[in-house]
Amino acid sequence: MYDWANSVHALVIVSSIFPVYFNATTLKAFGSPDIQFLGWEIKNSVLFSYTVSLAFLITAAIIPFCTAIADFTGKKKLFMQFFCYLGALSCMSLFFFTKDTITISVILFGISLVGWSGSIVFYDSYLPEIATEDQYDRVSAKGFSMGYLGSVFLLLFNLSMIMVPQWYGITDKALPARISFLSVGIWWILFAQIPFRYLPNTKVARKKLNRTALWSGFKALKKVYEHLQKQPYLSKFLLAFFVYTMGLRTVMYVATIFGASELKLPSESLIVTVLLIQLVGIVGSFSFAWLSGQIGNIYALMVGVVIWIGICMGAYYTTEAMEFYILACTVGMVMGGLQSLSRATFSKLIPEDISDTASYFSFYDVTEKCAIVLGTFLYGLVEQVTGSMRNSILTLLVIFLLGLILLYQIPSQKIYRYQLEEE
Repeated sequence: MYDWANSVHALVIVSSIFPVYFNATTLKAFGSPDIQFLGWEIKNSVLFSYTVSLAFLITAAIIPFCTAIADFTGKKKLFMQFFCYLGALSCMSLFFFTKDTITISVILFGISLVGWSGSIVFYDSYLPEIATEDQYDRVSAKGFSMGYLGSVFLLLFNLSMIMVPQWYGITDKALPARISFLSVGIWWILFAQIPFRYLPNTKVARKKLNRTALWSGFKALKKVYEHLQKQPYLSKFLLAFFVYTMGLRTVMYVATIFGASELKLPSESLIVTVLLIQLVGIVGSFSFAWLSGQIGNIYALMVGVVIWIGICMGAYYTTEAMEFYILACTVGMVMGGLQSLSRATFSKLIPEDISDTASYFSFYDVTEKCAIVLGTFLYGLVEQVTGSMRNSILTLLVIFLLGLILLYQIPSQKIYRYQLEEE
């Protein structure tokens, strides 16, 4: 249910309505894609990418402190709530996003990303506590699917306001989008109360919180890193995960901006396309969970990465709207499936004698955040230097190729378990 609650941020704010509204508003304010931000002239799509990079960099920097405090105080759920409300309230504040408030609105967008990503760190760490290993793939896929389904319901409401505002007595063309941002925050807070009601605080306070304790989060990450040296399969998986996540998550954040800026697609078409991605993503999540049961997690992940390579090749040559829509459907099939399967695979590879799974998931989430930072930064940098998003797509293609090579060096999960039993 937390996926149901928070995925509206990923859909409405990150992937559909906000990027389209951001692109249109900045063009209206400055008359071109080149805008002024804090005294710096920058292309609006590059600013979007850099904002995502900075937000996840901040998250990666503060999460070790937060996990340390949560560990010592037994307030893991409280931190999840804090980041949830931070992100939701930031989304609600975007209701005031106009051409006169671009700077503060970009900052609020960044803060909403910090809130979303911070809450996910604590949310992910609950998986080994609420499910057994044989349930990881199914439960992880169910979470992503619930997220897709819930976000679709809200997007349909928002889309109806945008396309037929007269149904709601709205005459201001910009108002439906701004109401959409407000609705994301309300939805997020409302449905988050369900998991907050039932998820436990699994740890109790052990000692007084002090300066040493504050740094224990980084020490825990260091300890996990040292343990990884003795766990070759897990360390290889995390390296591969870091690389292909750079590409995967970057595509998620910039796809709509690409359609709006590079292909000049209508706003309504872009939003409907993202809606279609969500519906296809439900099927994709369970399809990859099924595939992993047939051929093993690693081979299933390799299949997903190969498809992503094809997506990048197709995107580089895409010039027509129909081509973009076909690629979008393909993205939907592999986007959630690869994410849910990655989370489940990591859960399976954590040694069974490890009791502090929170530290491992903290390491996993910091790895993911750093991948997003580097991926979105490289995408924006290549576009800024070369002046073309298509060159940035070629960078992502190389990243996915490297990720595939790294995955190829890891035995399938089924083979790995068999080898352990033999030993």
